[in-house]
Amino acid sequence: MTDQPTLEILAFTDPVCTWCWGVEPVLRALRIGYGDQLRIRPVMGGLVEDIRTFYDHANAIGGDPEEANVAIVAHWLDASARHGMPVRTEGFRLFSAETVSTYPQNIAYKAAELTDPERAPRYLRRLREASATEARETGRREVLIELAAEVGLDLATFIGRLEDGSAEYAFRADLALTRRAGVHGFPSFQLVFGERTLSLRGYQGLANMRAVIESLSEGVLRWRSPRGGAEGLLELIHTLGRMAPVELATILDLSAPELERHLVALEEAGSIRRVTVGNGCLWEVSDGGAGCDPAAGLCAA
Repeated sequence: MTDQPTLEILAFTDPVCTWCWGVEPVLRALRIGYGDQLRIRPVMGGLVEDIRTFYDHANAIGGDPEEANVAIVAHWLDASARHGMPVRTEGFRLFSAETVSTYPQNIAYKAAELTDPERAPRYLRRLREASATEARETGRREVLIELAAEVGLDLATFIGRLEDGSAEYAFRADLALTRRAGVHGFPSFQLVFGERTLSLRGYQGLANMRAVIESLSEGVLRWRSPRGGAEGLLELIHTLGRMAPVELATILDLSAPELERHLVALEEAGSIRRVTVGNGCLWEVSDGGAGCDPAAGLCAA
């Protein structure tokens, strides 16, 4: 018996890049549709080393941290209108005199990866959510540690990786890989299947990604449609955690009316609940009131 061929996607990214947040529905759909035929490896590209010397000419972002925040908000709202993922502008303050870089978020992800590779994807997702939908100042060390606690990372190990230089060393290796790949914008992707390699720059829709994957693999990789209907939707939220409507619609290939019908039915049944965030919402499983979460070691009132 031969081993199942696997396609690897190097996803060059930054935890606070809005178009990287926007491509979450596509990457989640690929993970579900191809399962263990595909591996997605995030590569931290470090979008902003220092906002004071950074300048994005297309969106007039850079220079003074507080002025940059105003420009970033406008950019994120424009991007959200196109990619469909929610963003919060109230209280938004990504940069300040004390936090002038996105490198801390990149390094924190590498600390999570070194601490617990299985939980690291959950940590990256929480970094994105906290930055985009909660307006949390994720460049601050204390916030990065809080998020690590939320996803169940061992805090002693996580903090140790931040302080002993190993997380920064791993991030610098990612930066070097990003430069070798000629990546200058995020998201970008490098798809590797055996001896074949293909690079894509910028946001890609699901149809494009599937077409490229199936061409690169010459039909070896097969898409497996997830379970549909309200049951499939509830299963996805149970499996992946909080999800935006566009993520559910993308993965399940649902029209807006179909999606709304299933969401309303599940909400009325008390199975899920809507969490309003900024200009949109996320859906999560209802906790049913008081109870204990043994994984997090937390009892809820």
